[in-house]
Amino acid sequence: MSDFPFLSVLTVAPLVGALVVAFLPRSRPQLAKQVAFGWSLAVLVLSVFMWGAFQAGGDRLQFRESYSWIPQWGVNFTFAADGIALVMLMLIAVLVPLVILASWHDAESSKRSVPVYFALLLILESTMIGVFAAADIFLFYVFFEVMLVPMYFLIGSFGGHQRQYAAVKFFLYSLVGGLFMLAAVIGLWVVGGKTFDWQALTQIDMSTGTERWLFLGFFIAFAIKAPFFPFHTWLPDAGGAAPAGAAALLVGVMDKVGTFGILRYCLPLFPEASKWFAPYAIALAVIGIIYAALLAVGQNDLKRLVSYTSIAHFGFIGVGIFAFTTQAGTGAVLYMLNHGLATGLLFLVVGMFVARRGSALISDFGGAGKLVPVLAGVFFFAGLASLALPGTAPFISEFLVLVGTYTVNKPVAVIATLGIILAAAYVLWMVQRTTQGTLNPALTQVEGMRRDISLREKVVVAPLIALIVLLGFYPKPVTDVINPAVQATMQDVGKSDPAPTNGGVQKASK
Repeated sequence: MSDFPFLSVLTVAPLVGALVVAFLPRSRPQLAKQVAFGWSLAVLVLSVFMWGAFQAGGDRLQFRESYSWIPQWGVNFTFAADGIALVMLMLIAVLVPLVILASWHDAESSKRSVPVYFALLLILESTMIGVFAAADIFLFYVFFEVMLVPMYFLIGSFGGHQRQYAAVKFFLYSLVGGLFMLAAVIGLWVVGGKTFDWQALTQIDMSTGTERWLFLGFFIAFAIKAPFFPFHTWLPDAGGAAPAGAAALLVGVMDKVGTFGILRYCLPLFPEASKWFAPYAIALAVIGIIYAALLAVGQNDLKRLVSYTSIAHFGFIGVGIFAFTTQAGTGAVLYMLNHGLATGLLFLVVGMFVARRGSALISDFGGAGKLVPVLAGVFFFAGLASLALPGTAPFISEFLVLVGTYTVNKPVAVIATLGIILAAAYVLWMVQRTTQGTLNPALTQVEGMRRDISLREKVVVAPLIALIVLLGFYPKPVTDVINPAVQATMQDVGKSDPAPTNGGVQKASK
């Protein structure tokens, strides 16, 4: 099975499914949903086979495929996946069917075509798979930009209040970042011997000044996509306006392209520039942890609040990446996965509350748990996972990041720990104001609030809850896949883990 073209098939299959769904008649919305859901399940099954075929102790990049595209420029359709990419591909394969199921009635409230809505979700899946599977830098850039299109229409056509403003802001921010990366991609092609192949480019030498400028071109694009402070302002607007399912994919997967890009491109291609810029990147990440957490505390909109929490969580991922230890790096990659699961669950549950109440404002709830106790319980669990409660998957990630960072930079680890305290504040306050306390009399007049969680919604949340608990107690199957790729990345940068302490003094291993 290792010779099977997993990555190209996984990239193309959702696109074919999207075309089938898009051309179904608008008068058959139920059929469009069923076809989209079935197609996404087929992608999930194929992804599981790919996971089984991956050899954790094998080559760094596996499932490599290469097809000629533009030979005059040295551009190829080259796909390959390391452990980091594999984990993100599995996250996409798990989330998309659940998002489709959770979004079963989302498009019906708009005047837009239901088949088009679900076709856009499948197109988004195709482009997200492509961006993580690409091993040709030009191909990566193409997917990086094309990925914006389906999300733009999901927000702008099917979103809520201020959807067009949010969609344009999202698109412009990402497009500007993409222009910086395009300039860097062209520069890398010139200095790299006119090739876009990732493996070939990791072997080139360049001057210090050239390396730093090219690094910044990539980093700015990835920092906007992630987003890191101060490039974050588009996310609360986009997350707040997007349909809940699209928001779950936006924050749960698409934003990870930024941190994945830093790990796959910035660090191996520009190792000296990465070390030079690391203190500034860590400073931005730490500011983002505290700043976004404080803003989250003051939010009255559930979807914007969850968006701000994600900015804070990306700060932890940034710290883990630029700490340059295997432990922190593994924690950062594991955080990318676990954040996608936990925040995806939280966004989907928030969407269920919003669909029932007809409002995302926390002040419009109050005591909702008395009417929908099971849904409120799932909401509470998702909140606890988001604040990294021990026993949930995000706790393992956060712990690894902080411990791995503490071994090389104690002040940063201590300051970042404040983010945990603030996370408890904004999550528990959100839960308290939404589902606990005195029942808001207005809720009893809302028909939707009389319906607790349905069977379809249970099917949506159950797999995410199971994965969050399972990975919270037994993350080894995932860390075994991640560790070799992280260790190889640290070797690219020329960093090694600190040696055991001797008399309280850290000595770098040689």
